[in-house]
Amino acid sequence: MPVQTLTTVIHKEEDIYVAECPEIGTVSQGKSIEEAVANLKEATDLNLQEFPMPAVSRVLLTTFEATRA
Repeated sequence: MPVQTLTTVIHKEEDIYVAECPEIGTVSQGKSIEEAVANLKEATDLNLQEFPMPAVSRVLLTTFEATRA
């Protein structure tokens, strides 16, 4: 089975970490970063079994600054 490297975006909400895979749209959470990523991997694997991913190029990640009020 082919393996593809995907992107994980993680942020903290109160006492949990939320992990998202922007290429697939899967989201999961955990009490630690490691748990959130492991849960995201499991959710993404299950999603890909049901909905195979079309060939996509690598996501580009950058940052920008915004002024807060």
